[in-house]
Parts: sequence; structure tokens; C-alpha cells
Amino acid sequence: MNRRNFFKKTAVAGAATLLIPEIVNAAMPEFPSTNETQGSQLSKGNIILFQGDSITDAGRNRENEDKANDQQMLGRGYPLFAAAGILAQHAEKVLKIYNRGISGNKVFQLAERWNKDCIDLKPDVLSILIGVNDYWHTRNGQYKGTLEVYSTDYRTLIARTLKELPAAKIVICEPFLIHGGSALDDTWEPVFKAYRQVAKTIANEFKATFIPFQSVFNEALKKAPAAYWGADGVHPSLAGAQLMAQAWLKGTKI
Repeated sequence: MNRRNFFKKTAVAGAATLLIPEIVNAAMPEFPSTNETQGSQLSKGNIILFQGDSITDAGRNRENEDKANDQQMLGRGYPLFAAAGILAQHAEKVLKIYNRGISGNKVFQLAERWNKDCIDLKPDVLSILIGVNDYWHTRNGQYKGTLEVYSTDYRTLIARTLKELPAAKIVICEPFLIHGGSALDDTWEPVFKAYRQVAKTIANEFKATFIPFQSVFNEALKKAPAAYWGADGVHPSLAGAQLMAQAWLKGTKI
């Protein structure tokens, strides 16, 4: 019986993984993928930096964080899968990819470490996923921030970045919920959707690329339940991380 269940679960997992390109294409029809545009904005020696909270951190090795393209430094999440795809596709460009996400971070904590963990690295492509803790930590009394604080802090951070790195390509990733996850209840969505809207608004204001992760996970939930994509509804599973990476690669055309 255990063996039968194992093969049944493996088959379901394999089927869902094969559907990832279909899910991403359905969720992001406004991002056509063409061979002509893929990777066209990258130049030899470019630096790509992933920033954010635990979803980006994904258990990365902090001792190796200065070593570009290192598996341990990149963690176990979407930056690793995205980096693997980028490096395999663009070997001739000698790219350097870093992950400086830190678990638990909110926008103001990114700002506190921004010189060391962003500006000093001089990224040509800067990807930021931040927001879930700016709301989540208000629910347990650990943080007294508001939507307005999130908006102001985020906008200030992007403006500061572009002042220091005017040529940087900014990628703003949509903070998301995997509905049905164990850490969530029905009170999350009515409030958190405003945080998603702030991220999208800021992306539009600064002409940044916006990655619609919420739409991607909403589409994914039509194929498999929350437990498959990210059991607690906040942190993606292995399949969820791969889904995010594919959405990121399509949205950035890298």
C-alpha cells in the first residue's frame, strides 16, 4: 500500500510539474516569450541580484554570500532555479548572480542593509520580493507598520536605488498568498490585496518589470492544491519555487 501511494503521489507531482509552463503562460499572457527578445538586455559580465525575505532567502548559506553563482549561496528557492536557467542559457556572458534575501525582513530592514547588500554590489538587474512580513508581522504584534508605511518605505527604497544605480533594471515581484495554506485564514486576503496593489503601483511609477506571482499561484491552484505549491500558504514548496522561477524568467525575458 505504501508503495502504491508513493507511485500515485509521484505521478501527480510529475504531472503538475509538467504543467508549469502551461500555468505560467495562462497566468501571464501579457508577457510573450520570443527567441528574439530572450536575454537581449543582458551584457557580458552583468550582475543579477535577488533581494527579499525568507521566500528569497530559502536557507541560503550566508558564509558563501560573496561567491557568485554558488548553489549554497543561492539557497533552495526560486533564485536558485532562475539562476540555473539563466546561467545555462547565457554561458558566454559570464554573468554573476547573487542572493541577499534575509528571512523575516520587511522593507525598512532592506533599507537598513541596502548599501552593503545592494548598492555596493552594483547590480545590473535587481529583483525585489518583499511585503508578506510587512503585513504578517502586524498580526502577531511583532510590528506596528501600516500599508502607508510599506508604500512610503518601498517607494523611497526604489528612488534611492535608482539615484545610486540609474542604469539598473528593476524587477518588482508581487507579494502573494497561496490560498488554502495552513498559516492563512479568510481575514488575510481583504487586507493583503492592498499590499499587492502597492507593489504594482510602484512598479508602474518607476517603469520596473512587475512579476504577477499572485496570478501565477491562482492559476496553479487549478491544477494542484496549496499543499503542493506551498503548504503554509506563504513559503513555496520545491514545485512552487520552480513555478516562481519560470514566471520570473518569462516576465523579465532573461
